[in-house]
Amino acid sequence: MIVVSDTSAITSLIQVGRVELLAHLYGEIFIPEAVQMELLRTHLTLPKFIRSRGPANQSEVRRLSTELDLGEAEAIILAKEIGADYLLIDESDGRRVAIREGVRVVGLLGALLEAKERGYLGSVRELAGELEAIAGFRVAEAVKRIVFREAGEDLPPP
Repeated sequence: MIVVSDTSAITSLIQVGRVELLAHLYGEIFIPEAVQMELLRTHLTLPKFIRSRGPANQSEVRRLSTELDLGEAEAIILAKEIGADYLLIDESDGRRVAIREGVRVVGLLGALLEAKERGYLGSVRELAGELEAIAGFRVAEAVKRIVFREAGEDLPPP
């Protein structure tokens, strides 16, 4: 499986000490150079399973950079160029543009749900709580309810 990632999922999982979940799920993760630079601003090193690769078509990157930050634009173009199965991205504008560009997306909670289904994670809800408390990861309550229900970890009604 070929997966390209934006910054937020990787940095959030590094902050809670669970980045290895991505390696278990996807093997290698490709990131564009702008994402690598963003990650290295706050993390001294990156896991060996993360591979940096710049997108070739810089005119397409510039086109998307009018709507998105450079990391998101490069990630979308890189995903298209290498025929990625998924782009791991959580920001709503980035997801919208990726889908418009024909790129399949998965968010961090979707990856955690897959990790639980494959036996790499005991509780999506517990790790999501850690991600919120430690890494400042935020996702809409409605999205959490759907994912937790699919994981068999329903939240009580509000």
